[in-house]
Amino acid sequence: MKSDIFCGYVAIVGRPNVGKSTLLNHLLGQKLCITSRKPQTTRHTLLGIKTEENVQVIYVDTPGIHTNQDRAINRVMNRSASSVIGDVDLVVFVVDRFEWSDADDYVAKQLSNSSARVLVAINKVDMIEDRDALLPHIDFLNGKVEAEEFVPISALRRIHIDELEEKIKTYIPSKPHVFPEDQITDRSERFLAAEIVREKITRQLGAELPYQVTVEIEEFRVESNITHISALILVEREGQKKILIGTNGARIKKIGEQARADMESLLDCKIMLKTWVKVRSGWSDDERALRSLGYMDE
Repeated sequence: MKSDIFCGYVAIVGRPNVGKSTLLNHLLGQKLCITSRKPQTTRHTLLGIKTEENVQVIYVDTPGIHTNQDRAINRVMNRSASSVIGDVDLVVFVVDRFEWSDADDYVAKQLSNSSARVLVAINKVDMIEDRDALLPHIDFLNGKVEAEEFVPISALRRIHIDELEEKIKTYIPSKPHVFPEDQITDRSERFLAAEIVREKITRQLGAELPYQVTVEIEEFRVESNITHISALILVEREGQKKILIGTNGARIKKIGEQARADMESLLDCKIMLKTWVKVRSGWSDDERALRSLGYMDE
């Protein structure tokens, strides 16, 4: 007799910079989402698909939900993350140790309007010195969000990730699989290439460059055994362009080298990568520009 087949959607939500993408990468067992210490690194909803025997878990990595909605890009990211919550079987709400902010309250309020069941993942517990303080904090969290369970983890150090995954599986319904068992994401290689370039920019520049930078892949062409990729990096001001290029082009060269190495690892082929920087004023606060850049097709 054939065993039951299980399949379900699990949203990973939380305020910016709590470790959602790092958690998803470790749950999947490979790097799919870009990460950095900078808030709002994740801008797009992305599916990470993990199939093991009869269980397929479709993880939804969402942009950080935040209270600042001054710019169009912030509003778009919030809409994207909030719309996911109502369409999944389970939500993993990631919080940062003992920290609780207005942004966490905002996420908890969004969850209270959803019928999805919730697991709270208390991240970065490797940085907690007094473990005895964890139980009172769980009591505090229990008063803030209605959750099935509270699971202390460290996404970065991979502490209790296996335990969290086993708990997640218990909430996956009995349904046919949606994706082939070897598929790991719904996103195209073109999209992943753009995200890799953006990660290297974010990591290289840190606080030097504001959020007004995005990447558009203008060419993605396979010829013989080489994939040719042309990446256009958009900024909003001339000064940002100079920062990104660096002295004698040193910074943009380093970004390109690091991105190419990651692309070759992900796509398992030789990559020829070209990058250049262009100023497009006001793109991050223009919904029409955001739509053309793929921010509103999710």
